[in-house]
Amino acid sequence: MAKAIEFLKLELRGIRTGRAHPGLVEHIKIAIASYGSTMELREVATISVPEPSTLLVKPFDPGTLKDIEKGLQTSNLGVTPQSDGKAIRLPIPPLSGERRQQLLQQVKKMAEAQKIAIRNARRDANKAIEVIEKAKTVSEDDAKEAKDRIQKLTTKYESEVDSTLVTKTKEIEEV
Repeated sequence: MAKAIEFLKLELRGIRTGRAHPGLVEHIKIAIASYGSTMELREVATISVPEPSTLLVKPFDPGTLKDIEKGLQTSNLGVTPQSDGKAIRLPIPPLSGERRQQLLQQVKKMAEAQKIAIRNARRDANKAIEVIEKAKTVSEDDAKEAKDRIQKLTTKYESEVDSTLVTKTKEIEEV
């Protein structure tokens, strides 16, 4: 259940809000030809926010600039990178009302998917309790108490998903 919350928070970092932040691009996979591998952007460059609506990407190795630029163009970020030969600027435009609605729907789907994962964990735990109860390893009262604790955990983690969703929704709606 905790992993579901952690996964949701990681996923939501990649959702664009009205302002620039490194979490938007740091997990984008970049194919580096000279290294012969694919790496996350944060592993090959520093990402900073010089202005509220701009990200600045400075590669550790200047030879990887073109690969990084190509990787950013092929990502579904919806932003065109601007290279000056030493660094790449990513201007983050303000969100339109329609795009905000699309992002809100996407965020809600992500949150619901994690709630389902939490409920699946509850179901699996309850099945495990039923199995050991049938095997007479635990008493009926202990099994009922364990199921109650599992339900309390489920409720706690679902409310954490809801609060994370509310926080991200406010960020997206902020103009």
